[in-house]
Amino acid sequence: MALTAHYIDDSWVLRKKILNFKVIPPPHSGKLLAEYLVNFLGNWGIEKKVFTITVDNAKYNDVLVDCLNSHFRLNRVLLCDGDFTHVRCCAHVLNLIVQGGLKVIEGAIEKVRESVKYVRGSSDRKYKFAECIHQLSLKCGKKVHQDIVIRWNSTYLMLDSALAYRNAYERLALVDSRYKTFPSEQEWTRVETITKFLKPFYNITTLFSGNSYPTSNLYFYNVWKIQKCIEDQMDNVDKVISDMAKEMKKKFDKYWENYSMILSFAVVLDPRYKFELVEFFFKKLNMEEKVCKEKLDIIFKGIHKLYDTEYGVLSRTTSSTARSSNICVDTSDDMDGFESFTGEFRNVEKKKSQLDMYLEEDRLNREEELDILQYWKDNQGRYPQLSLMARDILSIPITTVASESSFSIGGRVLSKYRSSLRSSNVEALLCTRDWLFDLEDDENEDDIEEELAEDIESLYPTYDDSHV
Repeated sequence: MALTAHYIDDSWVLRKKILNFKVIPPPHSGKLLAEYLVNFLGNWGIEKKVFTITVDNAKYNDVLVDCLNSHFRLNRVLLCDGDFTHVRCCAHVLNLIVQGGLKVIEGAIEKVRESVKYVRGSSDRKYKFAECIHQLSLKCGKKVHQDIVIRWNSTYLMLDSALAYRNAYERLALVDSRYKTFPSEQEWTRVETITKFLKPFYNITTLFSGNSYPTSNLYFYNVWKIQKCIEDQMDNVDKVISDMAKEMKKKFDKYWENYSMILSFAVVLDPRYKFELVEFFFKKLNMEEKVCKEKLDIIFKGIHKLYDTEYGVLSRTTSSTARSSNICVDTSDDMDGFESFTGEFRNVEKKKSQLDMYLEEDRLNREEELDILQYWKDNQGRYPQLSLMARDILSIPITTVASESSFSIGGRVLSKYRSSLRSSNVEALLCTRDWLFDLEDDENEDDIEEELAEDIESLYPTYDDSHV
């Protein structure tokens, strides 16, 4: 089990630390995993500081979160009755959505897959394909991608590069009688449609899974964009594409029909958008006015519940304490204490919370670049309690990429050259590496990319020289 902590520090910089990397003996039931997790949190002394937990979509994780909520409830540290504890990994959900659609159109891309396999099958075929590229002057600079069926984003890259070399495949079919899997005109048209359809999904997956761990305000717009893309293709005249979109919609509704409430709060805390963006986007979807209003009410009431329960009370307590500490009975200044006295009248008259005041302010220009963490850092004096809520919400990881990358790093710590380390030493090495250097695991991705993609276009000069 890899446990990582995400937080925004006092300088308003988003941080991530690997806390534990432990061997967990089977069975891996949700209840047992919850016990380990509670012990890990207790050892670090942060069992009362957990805001949310982001996990993948394994069924036992639902049980894990329920058990964790029960523990928090027993210790009276459960946030808003557990309404916001569970956050599903967006990358996993997106993968399930797209994989569901790809099953429907598997036949449409099979010929492209076989074409790529054929070209990469031998050096002679690679050189012949490179010659076709050269003769047609196709200098697009893209590599020929092989895909891994269980990784849909590699399938997208395969289709995208195949389209760039479409004419080269056609020429190869003319000069190589053994090449039998050249797609027809209709199949190429379908592949082009599929690639255009999948492009926003690929871009969003790349964004969600980035090593920079994006702040949670990016969640709402991108999930909405996914829903809009799916709905737009459900009425496609091409039945295969339409069926693909319908299958993806089933998966979307299963996991994201109501979106994640706590992650939706993050876009409200973006001063360029607030609630206006949420309402605007909902109205652009194929939903009834009543359903739209219900969804808006859920988010509106949810963010007020969170603020009033966890932050607004703290705000009132803090101001009350400040007023008491300002009382001075032994003084020669008759006006001393006047500010505290008038402040009490203002607090009675001004019933609006910091959240209400923020929402009523004019939105910032959405065209301008905004560092949302810098904005809340600059405005924490105006909104001391609301900025605390913003700090908690914006630090929520929207994927489990950070934890999953630790397994790749662990695979290099415990390698075939160093395979007898104790599990506690592996954990110490991995966590120390992360805490001291804050390094990310991008080497493993580069290795995979190198295996899947090949720059066949550049082979032609070598082929030409060898026949001089």
